[in-house]
Amino acid sequence: MVDKANRPWIDISVPLRDAMVHWPSDPPVSIKRVKDIEQGATANLSVISMGAHSGTHVDAPIHFVKQGQGIDNIPIDTLVGRARVIEIRDPKSIKPEELVRHRIRRGERILFKTENSSYVWQKDEFVEDFVFISDAAADFLVDRGIRLVGVDYLSVGSFKHGGSYVHKTLLRSGVWTIEGLNLSNVTPG
Repeated sequence: MVDKANRPWIDISVPLRDAMVHWPSDPPVSIKRVKDIEQGATANLSVISMGAHSGTHVDAPIHFVKQGQGIDNIPIDTLVGRARVIEIRDPKSIKPEELVRHRIRRGERILFKTENSSYVWQKDEFVEDFVFISDAAADFLVDRGIRLVGVDYLSVGSFKHGGSYVHKTLLRSGVWTIEGLNLSNVTPG
């Protein structure tokens, strides 16, 4: 698929698969074939069971904000269109000090390509020390007025240090978040 300027669209979603990595407190991903043409059925049919926090997904404000908007209220133009991929060199977290030089502008869609892209999706077990958005960087992004932020693992916030501040800061401010992106083959820019 290409856009109006004949540039290719890039699929940055993580394919769902049985027993794939998932958030530790969420139900596991299960994909089971219940009807199979090879076994004489007229059609193939599978049952999929998983928590909503699996694979590539969008967090709606209601995920962390009492009476926040549901996913059905996301303006579609928030998700579709040009996004800027910013490569993060810090192996621990995304910090304002690294973001300043990128001159992030109001209304941008920002996707962070971190060290996560090089290894976490190749693991079957959950990686606890993934690169995340720091509290200060969440404040910085809100101050810049971005419309969307995406990260290359299952949460914008830290697992070990709690990620609720980052989630609440972004979602309360109208910044939609995409988690679980596959940016391994995407060039920053």
